Amino acid sequence: MNNVYRKVAAIGMDVHAKFTTVAMRDADGKVVRRERLDHADRSALREHLAGWPAEASVVLEASFGWMWLAELMDAVGLTPQLSNCYKLHQLRKARGWVKTNKKDADLLSLLPFETDRWWQVWLAPPAVRDRREWMRYRASLVAVQTATKQRITALLHRFGILHRFSDVFGAGGRRWLRVIVAAEGTEQVQLSTGAVAALRGHLALLDHVRSELAAITRALRAELPCSELADRLATIPGVGLILAHVLIAEIGRIERFRNHRALASYSLLAPRADESGEQETTTAPLGRHLGCRGNRTLKWTFIEAAHAAVRHGGQWRRRFDAVTDGGRRDRNRGTIKVARELVKVVYIVWSRGVEYSETPPPRPGRSARRRVTNQRTDSRSGTGQPLDPMAVVR
Repeated sequence: MNNVYRKVAAIGMDVHAKFTTVAMRDADGKVVRRERLDHADRSALREHLAGWPAEASVVLEASFGWMWLAELMDAVGLTPQLSNCYKLHQLRKARGWVKTNKKDADLLSLLPFETDRWWQVWLAPPAVRDRREWMRYRASLVAVQTATKQRITALLHRFGILHRFSDVFGAGGRRWLRVIVAAEGTEQVQLSTGAVAALRGHLALLDHVRSELAAITRALRAELPCSELADRLATIPGVGLILAHVLIAEIGRIERFRNHRALASYSLLAPRADESGEQETTTAPLGRHLGCRGNRTLKWTFIEAAHAAVRHGGQWRRRFDAVTDGGRRDRNRGTIKVARELVKVVYIVWSRGVEYSETPPPRPGRSARRRVTNQRTDSRSGTGQPLDPMAVVR
């Protein structure tokens, strides 16, 4: 090991697109060295990182662009750790520090000296990160497809063009749209030259996105590993094969969460309160909202599954109707309610390794207590009198 690094115990790295600012501290917490790493020459960067002490704690922010650098450090024997960006920001504010590259690296290098790991974020292994790339790419294609459909619908609405199709993007609706683009419509269907060009472009984009979605779906079915866990999750109403793999990719390890409430909070589906003073029991609670710091992809997954579960019917439709008065009001709130219940079901199915069932099994000991309660006793409760008379009274 290079003598320059023999005192280094903790390393903080403030990562940017083209360079990284580094602060190194000894076991007493004193800054003993500062470095600036350029990202242009990867081979030189790898050789430089190989000279760092392997036993030192290396901390990076869990912000955009950390993954390739973490993989490079893994390859040379270092053990990188990720810190929560929001918590780090709040710590900087509490200390009254300005935000500079040097200060950020200094703050990151102090985190290993904390008594507990309140600042740490789980660093997903390469297999999980690769699965996330697959699933997030597909989700981005679905978002582009939805946005394109909305633009086409808005264009038709702007020009007052009505249609009789329940789904204008089905087989019949697409033929009708091609007729409009080809300027073969009737006098009631009139589009300007610019609108026809826009509609033609949107339809071409939609065709391309659909073909790409079909290709990625075929690749996912072939590439994604078939597992017992994915098969179990896919049986939950609203969660098919694709969403099951999204859940596996985004959650990673269910052991990270102590219960389903922690998973709901991470999935941005745990309502938070912002209240003060006495609560008013006759009105709806104020200040309730969903969090904004968590896994947005996981939130989207559960919301998509909730929509499908409501269409599935049964208890999921009843839960939705109970909150929305049969779907007449607060539909978003009803969807969130169903998504929150799906979080609980996913946690139980995954953590306990059980199959999904519409009727959950009774809790241990509950059936025995119920049987004892339902049995006839020898006396009337609380009176000491026999339940049946010992002799017939004439």
